[in-house]
Amino acid sequence: MNLHKAIGTIGGLTMVSRVFGFAREMLMSRIMGASGAADAFLVAFRLPNTFRRLFGEGAFSAGFVPLFSQRYHGPGGLEEAKKFSEEVLAVFLPTLFLFTLVFELIMPAFVWAIASGYADEPAKFDLTVFLTRITFPYLLLISLVSLFSGVLNSLTKFAAAAFAPALLNVAMLAALLIVPTGGERTALALSIGVTVGGVLQLALVWNSARKAGVSLRLRKPEITPSVKQFFLVVIPATLGAGVYQISQLIDTFFATRLPEGSMSYLNYSDRLNQLPLSVIGTALGTAILPQISRFIAKGEPDEAARVQGQAVELSMLLCIPAALALAVVAGPLVAAMFQGGRFTAEDAAITGNVLAIIVMGLPAYVLVKVITPGFYARNDTKTPVKTAVVVLVANIALNFALIPPFGIYGLAAAIALCSWINCILLYVILRRRGHFRIEGWLWSRIARQFAAGLAMGAALWGTRALLAGFFAGSVIERLLGVMALVGVGGIVYFIVAWTIGAMNRDDILILLKRKKVS
Repeated sequence: MNLHKAIGTIGGLTMVSRVFGFAREMLMSRIMGASGAADAFLVAFRLPNTFRRLFGEGAFSAGFVPLFSQRYHGPGGLEEAKKFSEEVLAVFLPTLFLFTLVFELIMPAFVWAIASGYADEPAKFDLTVFLTRITFPYLLLISLVSLFSGVLNSLTKFAAAAFAPALLNVAMLAALLIVPTGGERTALALSIGVTVGGVLQLALVWNSARKAGVSLRLRKPEITPSVKQFFLVVIPATLGAGVYQISQLIDTFFATRLPEGSMSYLNYSDRLNQLPLSVIGTALGTAILPQISRFIAKGEPDEAARVQGQAVELSMLLCIPAALALAVVAGPLVAAMFQGGRFTAEDAAITGNVLAIIVMGLPAYVLVKVITPGFYARNDTKTPVKTAVVVLVANIALNFALIPPFGIYGLAAAIALCSWINCILLYVILRRRGHFRIEGWLWSRIARQFAAGLAMGAALWGTRALLAGFFAGSVIERLLGVMALVGVGGIVYFIVAWTIGAMNRDDILILLKRKKVS
């Protein structure tokens, strides 16, 4: 499998999903504003998403894909891998049902624990509980999506799994267009759209897996040796993801105790931060895990390290300029994307400042996606648990230290700092074990990428000053200004990076020749 092709497929379709996601957020900001109803919905949406990352991404990225790949490439082939999937599904499905049912029953207590800042406003608290009960079944649906996505990714069929998130955004967009009145009615429509989106996603990946020859039957739940092996890998990974997700819930806890609109500011800034993270980091992590697992299984650790090194180089080539660009143009970008209707210029300014702080951790977010497959491919899910505990403690301490003097900006700074703590800990451990190290040539390449990024940042700063009138104008003018910034930044970065050797010129020339041939 060609790494660049795989990343292109995943990243390209992820970008399609992100475009729909931006359309959704742009419309939602104008209809909902930074209101109490918007905050209530965002909490209701965040809670099932937090457990989605815990059960779905945490469990299946760490445990399912390597174990499925081992069986698929082993003597039993596809039939053995399919049997393994059915055995896991037989146990996983009822577990998810029970978990969802329990949380539906205890939802008021759960919301109070996570968003106790709303308890002083009974109407807002009750709305948050009601909306969360509607969105929570999304957890069950998206966890099953993760299982079928794991099957497809193991078969190197990335398209359906990468495109599936777009269906959630389409469903939520439809809800906004059908009920554009704002307030509680639109928040209710959005919550229903979340669950409908989960149904659409599951239908897509289930059908794609069936076409790929993996049509899973429902078996009687049984703890087979394969299921035991799966849980031995997954439970530590889930605990590790759980610690990280607890950190996310702690951020929600602190955000709900800040002034009204804080959840909205955090959401819209994170939406822009997530674009490069998902397109670059998720694409790389998804693409390299099956490859590293295969090389480890074949006893070729040097090849596994080579794949990780290639992924680090490519991720930083794309991520460093993305982080610097977002920091420099955060204000104009947020104004162009979200300002309008009920989302005021003051809301946009606060959101832009939050974004400029959060993106300082973006390279670390992406590197974690590249580094952790080095543990998961070796069935080591305990080490990320230990580092996650350290990060959790650091997150709590930083929140208590930074939020009182700096408010929402302190919360953003804590998020960025914790991402670097996690990244550094994981890399140091992997390096000490001799599994992967950033070689001298790669450090040099990264330093040149950073230099090119600084040149791009300077060009963006000057261009932003020249186009100040555009960013204070109409929506069209603001969008034109942002397009000009993107063009200038991209051209300057590519020219400088090419000139000083911040990229592998041979790889770029090969890609260009392929495009010409096609």
